[in-house]
Amino acid sequence: MIVTRFAPSPNGHLHLGHAYSAIVAHDLAQAAGGRFLLRIEDIDGERSKPELAHEFRRDLEWLGLAWDEVPAQSTRIQSYRAAADRLAEMKLLYPCQCTRAEIAESASVHSPEGPIYPGTCKCASIDADKPVAWRLDVERAAERVGNLMWQDELAGEQIGNPRIFGDVILVRKALPASYHLAATLDDAADGVTLVTRGRDLFQATHIHRLLQALLELPVPRWHHHPILLDEEGKKLAKRRGSASLADLRNAGEDGSLLAEQLRSQNLPAGISLEKA
Repeated sequence: MIVTRFAPSPNGHLHLGHAYSAIVAHDLAQAAGGRFLLRIEDIDGERSKPELAHEFRRDLEWLGLAWDEVPAQSTRIQSYRAAADRLAEMKLLYPCQCTRAEIAESASVHSPEGPIYPGTCKCASIDADKPVAWRLDVERAAERVGNLMWQDELAGEQIGNPRIFGDVILVRKALPASYHLAATLDDAADGVTLVTRGRDLFQATHIHRLLQALLELPVPRWHHHPILLDEEGKKLAKRRGSASLADLRNAGEDGSLLAEQLRSQNLPAGISLEKA
């Protein structure tokens, strides 16, 4: 059975890009007689606002979507710690105290996520008075698991290449897990068989596939759909002030009609779909 999910973070209102992603996941599950899950990713410290999770549910109802809700990330902290402990026992994690500014200044190579960490802390002593993040030694991890493959429904079979990101953070300084670790563990726990998300997260799948191999997790398939762009050709984003679904809903717009427009790619003025 196909199981998909929509996993928003309650640190800002949903916008049309979120609506499109939720609709894609919902429709793929419905067409196959499967399940569409809602998971609230609420471990982003003070940025997470519990009241927004309720708004998300109202938004999805307004769009005409039905879902099964699974436990939020804040209930899963122990599973993240257990996975990190397991990776540490494999000697695949090391502490890092570098700031983003220090990494940007010292990095000479860039990845799809920005500057690649140059390994400053890998053999350095740790200051007990400073916060610590934990990084995955990607080279050692990749050597441990060997060749990896993963399947994208739109792009076809992919050869795993986690080295493109360098040593990614798995446990953040102030949070129990990074997106890479939390999303990978949660999808396995929820029985997700088809991970649907925007094409901007395509490359992150190389890291997720590596984590699945290391932690002996089931391997889903992926469906990385195009993303919606604003009139400047940039991805819709909360921080860029993209119009929220709550604003449209409160203005009396028809959510079911909007959902049908997104399905048919009859997009609102100023909004376009990323080209292949």
